[in-house]
Amino acid sequence: MFRTAPAAARKAAVPWDRLAYLLSFVAPGLLIYACFVLAPILLSLGYSLTNANLFTPTARFVGLDNYLRLLTDSSFLTSLKVTTILTLIIVIVPNVAGVGIAVLLDRDGWLYKALRSVFFIPVVLSSVVVSVVWMAMLQDEGLINRLLGTRIGWLSDPDLALYSIGMIISWQMLGFCSVVYLAALQGVPQSLHEAASIDGAGPWTRFRKVTWPLLAPALTTNTVMLLITGFKAYDHIQVLTAGGPGVGTTATVAFNVIQMGFTANRTGESSAMAVLMLVIIMIVSGVVLRVLNRREVDL
Repeated sequence: MFRTAPAAARKAAVPWDRLAYLLSFVAPGLLIYACFVLAPILLSLGYSLTNANLFTPTARFVGLDNYLRLLTDSSFLTSLKVTTILTLIIVIVPNVAGVGIAVLLDRDGWLYKALRSVFFIPVVLSSVVVSVVWMAMLQDEGLINRLLGTRIGWLSDPDLALYSIGMIISWQMLGFCSVVYLAALQGVPQSLHEAASIDGAGPWTRFRKVTWPLLAPALTTNTVMLLITGFKAYDHIQVLTAGGPGVGTTATVAFNVIQMGFTANRTGESSAMAVLMLVIIMIVSGVVLRVLNRREVDL
């Protein structure tokens, strides 16, 4: 009887030992997440309710004044429009082109394996490096205009600059989308294609009826990643146009957050803008995820 009690106590202590063991692995990640994600969000939320700036040691509580001012600020509304247009380009172009490239590369052979690596190279390059290279090519006397025999202001024309930036970011993200779609294509059972072919379905019908529905999870992954990329676009814009040409023609919300916070020293308003953008991203991403997940279930 006296020997079974310690054994029972040890058995009762096992779950706590396991919990401590799991926490030893989870705690470092949670600590990093809290320091670099949760803490900045909470600090931004706190600053957004004040009139803080970099040169004032004390800040006064202003409540929701910063948010109300932004909602009636024409520059913020313009940057929101610019961000929306840029995000739509970044979501649509790599998704459409990525499917086509994935279908072309879904073959065996060393050449296709090499091409997969080539298409993925831009993804691992720095955004600044990509922007500098494209800026040199898109100048009035750059490579693109020399090849076309024109003098189009790809980055200096207010009507073209935003679309040029959108295409550059889309080009950089194309490899990521292609790899995700290619992985999904290689998971499609060949027997389904063979059955559809026996039933008389052509290549386009087989793709539309068999392949495309099975690419739904890949579409969800790519769309969410591209949405985030579009909403947080800053590096390319800073290097290529610095928010111009003109006044705010390519200035996204992320670009204005940095400019207002560190150039204009309006930390409170900058934080309020960042919080608003976070809320918008959460709402849009949640709606898109819900729609695409429902599509996966329906298919």
